[in-house]
Amino acid sequence: MKRFGLAVLFLLVFTSIANAKMVSIANDLVNMRTGPGKKYSVVWELGKGYPLKVLQTKGEWIKVKDYENDTGWIYKKLVNRSPHLIVKKKIVNIRSGPGTKYKIIRKAQNGVVFRTLERKNGWVKVKHEEENVVGWVMRSLLWGW
Repeated sequence: MKRFGLAVLFLLVFTSIANAKMVSIANDLVNMRTGPGKKYSVVWELGKGYPLKVLQTKGEWIKVKDYENDTGWIYKKLVNRSPHLIVKKKIVNIRSGPGTKYKIIRKAQNGVVFRTLERKNGWVKVKHEEENVVGWVMRSLLWGW
């Protein structure tokens, strides 16, 4: 019986980690604050699409973490579940197809945000909204979902 309990506990912990809720900024500029309310100071201004991992909820506020492990609070109504990714390496190649044999059509720097369009064999088809660039990037070079 003890083994069964440990197995269930492991499964619950693993499932919650695997299904960690991700959100993206819904508006053009959103304040990330030190606490759950407007009275708290602003630590960052985040742009549309910026992906975040939800750590905690308190009323109408969510505590979030970004790709650099910075944490803060954002008003819940200012995020959505639209999948986005952010470049976590210094520079990445954007290719015409899902693999290194495909032509490099552009490069993107650390911190650039993309909308997620499709996933295939360790690659992600992405779109940069402002520059209207669509291409493929190796998934391991990005953070988000």
